[in-house]
Amino acid sequence: MFRIFDLSLLINGFPLKKAQNELDKIVALSNEEYFEFIENKKREIVNYHLENNPFYQELVGSKLFNNWNDLPILNKKNLQKPLFERLSKGYTTKNIYVNKTSGSSGEPFIFAKDKYCHALTWSSIVHRFAMHGINFNSSYQARFYGIPLDFIGNKKERLKDFLSRRYRFPIFDLSDKVLEKILIKFQNNPFDYINGYTSSIVLFAKYLEKKNIILTDICPTIKVCIVTSEMLFADDKKLMEKQFGIPIINEYGVSELDLIAFENQNGEWQVNAETLFVEVLDENNNPVPNGISGRIVITSLFNKAHPFIRYEIGDTGVLDEKSTLKKPILKTLVGRTNDIAILPSGKITPGLTFYYITKSIIEDDGNVKEFTIKQTKIDSFEVEYVSEMELNGEQIQKINIAIELYLESNLNFTFTRKLTLNRSNRGKLKQFKSMV
Repeated sequence: MFRIFDLSLLINGFPLKKAQNELDKIVALSNEEYFEFIENKKREIVNYHLENNPFYQELVGSKLFNNWNDLPILNKKNLQKPLFERLSKGYTTKNIYVNKTSGSSGEPFIFAKDKYCHALTWSSIVHRFAMHGINFNSSYQARFYGIPLDFIGNKKERLKDFLSRRYRFPIFDLSDKVLEKILIKFQNNPFDYINGYTSSIVLFAKYLEKKNIILTDICPTIKVCIVTSEMLFADDKKLMEKQFGIPIINEYGVSELDLIAFENQNGEWQVNAETLFVEVLDENNNPVPNGISGRIVITSLFNKAHPFIRYEIGDTGVLDEKSTLKKPILKTLVGRTNDIAILPSGKITPGLTFYYITKSIIEDDGNVKEFTIKQTKIDSFEVEYVSEMELNGEQIQKINIAIELYLESNLNFTFTRKLTLNRSNRGKLKQFKSMV
């Protein structure tokens, strides 16, 4: 078999084989050996950046450290300065991997990885996809992702798609006419798996439901669907499992780091403990016990070009009580820390609370395809939705009753029907946003 994916990384200077060998050794460590590995890697990466990275030296205020918990929390605002000011000695844009975050958190920045670190990132991805029978050199991907619309950026992504054996569907327009074309592609191509943004794939599943079609009936080669970048709700997962006829796997990661958590074959959201060290911290930057919600803070154990040490990614979550150092399990991903609503009573609630309440009512009959919620004032919210028919007074009254029951009274909601919802320039759908 011609290993075109492996070859494309090799041509670009990423030592994939060496990285795969190291990852295999880390995976094979016992629990006792892993404790020593993680402590050594934490100490090694911090000492490296304190010695070789002026940006990190300034952040820490010293070239020495004694206590891990005394190290500062790195946030996205710290990183919003020119990349060359943040690189370690010996690294330039000519010998590193450079990319830009999507900006879905509202704080985009350019980041870098050394080439070995990036090879490890890909090794980690390959390892986890392989758990579900996916081979990056041979499996054919149906890709629901955004794509740059400028000529050069578009052609670069198309080339990457070719080298990675994937066909990319447009997600900026997912009208029934476009979804019908996607359906025909599945009829005529031996796709092995689906990968992409949750909201777009959910829309495709709803289209199949409306047409009374099971995907495996028309594309029997399809094995698994892996969703990423947006929240996956339990009822959406159930719908996709029914209409696709395959397992739905939940992926969680950020571009500047790696895969953070990936659903394993036991249905657990297993945290990447091979290339990352993941902490869940309280407001005083102290680790919380497993089972308690806190801020997700991550250290990249191998990135020497750019420090990501105790880096706050902007999400909150909960580690399962049964987690171990070698096998942490993400029990719950609560959402972005900036996706929080402050109510007139002073109550603070995750924005997804509104989404859950509203979703359970307005999607009951399949009329509403998707929707977003925006908090415009402390007591005012705007709901924009795409549907075949406009919401009626009875449905809106049900939502108001549920909101009063679960949250508080005297909240004002307006509902606006749209033909399409605004997405980011990468095609992501931000489901809740507070303007307060």
